[in-house]
Amino acid sequence: MKPTLTQEDPMESLILVDAIQLSGIGHHYREEIHTILTHYYVKNPRDGSSSSTIHDAALSFRLLRQQGCHVSAEVFNNFKGQDGKFRGEVRRDIAGLLELYEATQLGFEGENILVEAEDFSSKLLHKCTQEIECSKWSRHLNTRLKYPCHKSITRFTETNNFLVRSDLRGGTVNSWEKPLMELAEVELLLAKPIYQEELLQVHKWWDGLGLTKELKLARNQPLKWYTWSMTALINDIRLSKQRIELTKSIAFIYLIDDIFDLYGTPDELAIFTEAVDKWDYAAIDKLPEYMKMSYKALLDTTNEIARMIFEKHGHNPINTLKETWASLCKAFSVEAKWFAGGDLPRAEEYLANGKVSSGAHVALVHLFYILGLSGTQNQGAILLEENSTLISSAAAILRLSDDLGSAKDEQQNGKDGSYIEYYMRDNDGLSFKQAREHVINMIASEWKLLNKECFDVNHYSPTLSFYREACLNLARMVPLMYSYDDNQRLPVLEKYVNFMLLKPKSIEQINN
Repeated sequence: MKPTLTQEDPMESLILVDAIQLSGIGHHYREEIHTILTHYYVKNPRDGSSSSTIHDAALSFRLLRQQGCHVSAEVFNNFKGQDGKFRGEVRRDIAGLLELYEATQLGFEGENILVEAEDFSSKLLHKCTQEIECSKWSRHLNTRLKYPCHKSITRFTETNNFLVRSDLRGGTVNSWEKPLMELAEVELLLAKPIYQEELLQVHKWWDGLGLTKELKLARNQPLKWYTWSMTALINDIRLSKQRIELTKSIAFIYLIDDIFDLYGTPDELAIFTEAVDKWDYAAIDKLPEYMKMSYKALLDTTNEIARMIFEKHGHNPINTLKETWASLCKAFSVEAKWFAGGDLPRAEEYLANGKVSSGAHVALVHLFYILGLSGTQNQGAILLEENSTLISSAAAILRLSDDLGSAKDEQQNGKDGSYIEYYMRDNDGLSFKQAREHVINMIASEWKLLNKECFDVNHYSPTLSFYREACLNLARMVPLMYSYDDNQRLPVLEKYVNFMLLKPKSIEQINN
């Protein structure tokens, strides 16, 4: 199937584009989607006056903004009455409210109309889930409220929802819906054995290092580490080598975190941090025995990644890569000193350091070079600045969401601290609920910064586009990685892994 612009009803073309992107196969139709959205953008007035319903206005706003087109959020003022409130027909349009809620997820800082629209739509949709008679619709609304499309892995969260969306719009089933579902099924089934082979290679590499025999308390989670990489680069099945190499870096982020949290004394950790900063095999002799194997493996692996990048792209990034590891260890060291000495930080000081200790900077800088971006100018340099909004916001979302978690990660002993804890210490009399709400608002603000940064990235560079998507996907994975239940399990993550790697054998088996 090939998406085209329907002159008689251009909105149908946008609905098709949306369905293709939500099903996870949009990368096959980049040119066609670009043509359709550009044509729609050029032919329709910027003030949104061509959209007669809130559904159409919100859908076109979302698709055009994520494509990089300049569209104003003020379009939604067209659906307000003289009293400044959204009109009655908007309140009664469930499909329109849902699209409005989805559109607000692409907001930038300062777009107050989208803040108002999100509050308005989410309250009414939550009310609908309680009152609506159709359980299928209710489940769909709850899923979209918890996992809005822009902030989730839609290949997982939106599977088999084409028919529900058509029902909510009050329309008939489109002729393309069944072929699209079948194409999404084929895409997943073809990808599954590739992902399985990549995971097998990661297991062989990790087991071959033998580090878990030396550090028995350290996490041994190749599947979890690979899931980060698989999802970051989910939009191109051809990037097998890149996913595997990125997973190796992520594995060492977790390992070094455990060395600092579970093993090292302050003096030992200082020696380890200094050794990583020197990046010299001769430093092994100064390390405690239990650190030597891990240090050598870190240098071996990172040097090999740099060599691979040089052979493929003509530039050796080892100096930049080793600087990321030194920064990570210094951040871990700062935290270790805080918690060992009892001299706890202020909340903002903790967060500034925590964005580095999250490991996001290490992973995304490695990915930058693994994708061959070292040769780009201007924007490439901007993306690699340590305080780049793109990387910084992804790191903040990860760190704050981790601190929001209701359960500690397995085998962790509470040494990591929490922004909520320090924020409450900084603000006497503040309740836990108030502090938690503050963190939720901070995450929302970081998403707005991330949205703006992604919007500004050059959409016409395919490789930069992959990198932008990887940063977004890292942030999108956070709810799955940190949604612990009362038994310290991750049920949503487990379901996602089963979906992508293990079962079902066909799409029809999902959600049964």
